[in-house]
Amino acid sequence: MTPPPLPRLPDALDLRDWDAIAAQFQAILDRPLSTAEVPAWLADCSAWSERLQEAMSLVSIEYSRDTTDPARKEAYMHMVREVMPKARAIEQVFKERLLATGWEGPGMEEALRQFRAEAALFRAENLPLMAETQALGARYDEIIGGLTVQFDGAERTLSQLRPYRESPDEDVRRGSWQLAMGRYLEVRSDLDGLFDQLLGLRRQIAANAGYANFRDYSWQRMGRFDYSPEEAETFHEAIHDTVVPALARRAARRATLLGQDHLRPWDVDVDPYSAMPLKPFGDGAALASGSERILQQVRPILGQRVAEMASGGLLDLDNRKGKAPGGYCSTLPQRGLPFIFMNAVGTDDDLRTMLHEAGHAFHVFETRDLPLAWQRHAPMEFCEVASMAMELLAAPYIERAAGGFYEPAEARRSRIGHLERMLFFLPYMATVSAFQHWIYANPDHDHAARDAQWLRLHQANCVGEDWSGHEDSRASLWHQKLHIFRAPFYYIEYGIAQLGALQVWRNSRKDPEAALQQYLGALALGGTKGLRDLYRAAGVELALTAETIAPLVAMIEDEISRLEAEI
Repeated sequence: MTPPPLPRLPDALDLRDWDAIAAQFQAILDRPLSTAEVPAWLADCSAWSERLQEAMSLVSIEYSRDTTDPARKEAYMHMVREVMPKARAIEQVFKERLLATGWEGPGMEEALRQFRAEAALFRAENLPLMAETQALGARYDEIIGGLTVQFDGAERTLSQLRPYRESPDEDVRRGSWQLAMGRYLEVRSDLDGLFDQLLGLRRQIAANAGYANFRDYSWQRMGRFDYSPEEAETFHEAIHDTVVPALARRAARRATLLGQDHLRPWDVDVDPYSAMPLKPFGDGAALASGSERILQQVRPILGQRVAEMASGGLLDLDNRKGKAPGGYCSTLPQRGLPFIFMNAVGTDDDLRTMLHEAGHAFHVFETRDLPLAWQRHAPMEFCEVASMAMELLAAPYIERAAGGFYEPAEARRSRIGHLERMLFFLPYMATVSAFQHWIYANPDHDHAARDAQWLRLHQANCVGEDWSGHEDSRASLWHQKLHIFRAPFYYIEYGIAQLGALQVWRNSRKDPEAALQQYLGALALGGTKGLRDLYRAAGVELALTAETIAPLVAMIEDEISRLEAEI
């Protein structure tokens, strides 16, 4: 059963009455504006923006919680097709008016830099195209969220199959994996057609803004001022050179532990150290309360914040049919609170996801006292440091003795799995990122060429698994990556942030309290500093080179070896 909708604030905006919304903002925009009047004017614009963003966040959250509800779907589609284009247009007027004053206020330097980039990109003819891309993204959620199979005597969502992939019985693992892959292949043509539409729209959006391709347009739109597309491609290569060999070593070790000559794709989630899969919690309520206890050990205020979210109905953690795929942390900016959405089914990976999204939530809490809405928006490459570092900072407290879920040996197995997944993730991230570079550099490709390019990249980076007999599923894996459909080019952030998070962890191994203080202090800066300065504030370095990555990979492998010796 879908939980009831989140409560609305008394002065919540009604997105159905756009004329009233626009009139409120227009009244602010029309005020006389001298340089001296900018701060008060900006504060009023910020308050209006918070109210609008909160109203839109609520609509988006409620739709993701039940994509089968016609009323929620209709409200979401009205928002993306009618409200958001108009909101972008009026926000552009605000930004242009602010920039025209020449005002430069403290703490707004990064926001103003982003505003200038957005002003240069803005084209009114792109507004309906952008709205349509969001509507198509919602269609992706519908397709994936609605996929079910019959398995183990019941209808199950594909998320609900995940625990079976951890079964010590290979027949169970293989059967659940094959059912899921087969279900994805059944909608392959639908997803190809959907992506074709998105590709055409994005190509037109870039062309309208004067860009030769959507990649270069996206770099400006996303405010990537601190690294270039070429540096991103160098990052892909550095991962191939430093992480892929470690991944191959880890895959070989896993196969040995499982008593196999090689790994099959359904063998990557099973625990090779025990016949009993890790089952840390039963339902979302248990996940919430256990996470609260774990995070209380990291710092008491962090556990209190999870408790505040739980009591306020700001956690929707359990998987159910009709929920959008994946997990996220959204923000309700008017009330200064986060909301965590997940599809938890009781696995160890779900625990990591909860800690990850809690890191995002703490970012919201740390920045909510910054005076202006735009000051709270850090670059995504640092937002993901907030989440990924929290996974590592909380790891020492997952044992029951510290309030967590596991006995000591189980905790070691969990931590090995967490570190191992980093070695699996970074090459996969490079594959997703490089694939998108290719897609938008070659927009006239056909379906076969697209799948073939994915396959080439996946074979080069994601090594150690024998996919023989399942080549179609491997070539079609990109259909399962919602970012490619819903958030183009938003994926390299995870890789960059992983390097930052590993450095935070390295610092914490030397001085836990100092590392945590630096981390929280950097979060509190929000978007008042640039990406490199935020990394420095957290005590880490932004560098996408093999020289930076290699020692971090060695640290992961050394820690896995140490934990293995203690099991």
